[in-house]
Amino acid sequence: MAQGAWTSVGAEQSSDDDDDDDDDNGADMQPGKELVMSAITPCLWFESEAEEAAALYTAVVRNSRILTVARSGAGDDAPAVSVSFELDGRPFLALNGAPAAAFSDAVSFQIGCTSQDEVDHYWDSLTADGGQAGRCGWLKDRYGVSWQVVPTALPSLIGGEDAAGAQRALAAMLTMEKLEIGVLERAYSGD
Repeated sequence: MAQGAWTSVGAEQSSDDDDDDDDDNGADMQPGKELVMSAITPCLWFESEAEEAAALYTAVVRNSRILTVARSGAGDDAPAVSVSFELDGRPFLALNGAPAAAFSDAVSFQIGCTSQDEVDHYWDSLTADGGQAGRCGWLKDRYGVSWQVVPTALPSLIGGEDAAGAQRALAAMLTMEKLEIGVLERAYSGD
């Protein structure tokens, strides 16, 4: 198949493009067409806590809501199979799967915070009721999902123009669990 822009799966394939030797993973693609892709939605796999977790996350994160709950039977008391929700306007799916799957630090969600009040809100809410504080702004919530609660000022403090100040701020950050903006700012300025 020729190099270039391609269409998404499901497009009509030209008659001279019928060989199966192409390395397109079975997608019906045409040169010269725009690639169309639907939004990417993170799916969080829980044992049985999908609805509870979605309720927590939408209560904690601003501009968030539960969209739909698919249940395994009739009525609101039937167990949830999946929950579609938005966090700060971004789509997520919580799925009740099986106990064999576990969350790890290999995937985490970063929350940018403009104030210490925001850092405290997210940190306290997500570590409550069995969550675990980690190092350098990382935490695991009560379901084992990893989060990074990060002040938006952090990049300018640990990567600022003052190299010595940036090193001091980085050294201060490495001693913290929950990030403290005032402490980081004082470390950067040398106070």
